[in-house]
Amino acid sequence: MANVAVVGSQWGDEGKGKIVDWLSSRADVVVRFQGGHNAGHTLVIDGVTYKLSLLPSGIVRKGKLSILGNGVVIDPWAFLNEIERVSAQGVEISPENLMIAENASLILPVHGHIDRAIEEARGDKKIGTTGRGIGPAYQDKVARRGLRVCDLEHSDIVKEKLETLVSYNNALMRGFGWNEVSVTEVYDSLMGIADKVLPYAGVV
Repeated sequence: MANVAVVGSQWGDEGKGKIVDWLSSRADVVVRFQGGHNAGHTLVIDGVTYKLSLLPSGIVRKGKLSILGNGVVIDPWAFLNEIERVSAQGVEISPENLMIAENASLILPVHGHIDRAIEEARGDKKIGTTGRGIGPAYQDKVARRGLRVCDLEHSDIVKEKLETLVSYNNALMRGFGWNEVSVTEVYDSLMGIADKVLPYAGVV
């Protein structure tokens, strides 16, 4: 099977997940190349319903390698929670069949706060964001102050980058009248799950 790309050209809800699932039955590798955990892919396979938000649709197919590329922004807590939830349905998920790009950017709690603060400030001109921090995480990625998956291997780098990232975003939080985020709390939480996330990281 040649390489096939599925692209949604509207605002979502085009049925991309179902199309990818249909194609994945004939593919060796299924790659998600952008977006975050705001997707809502519902798949029904052999009478079993799977709901995916971050993991590629191919993860429910045996013998397929699923990859989250570096264009995806990854909430590491949501990542682990989804693995646990889908695994509980009998799907085998391990670094053998799921990989995340080591240079993919991370979504942190402060991104969600900023997302919701900006949406609230829009008043009656809200855009309907899910408030999960995806847009702000991309902003930090482009500005080169974001954390990447590979940074989790080095606690000193995580702390240094967090101080810059959180300081910048806390300034925005103050401007919107929201409470600031604690660097220490985010750091401790990240380091607490780093060893669970890193086995899935690789060069993509």
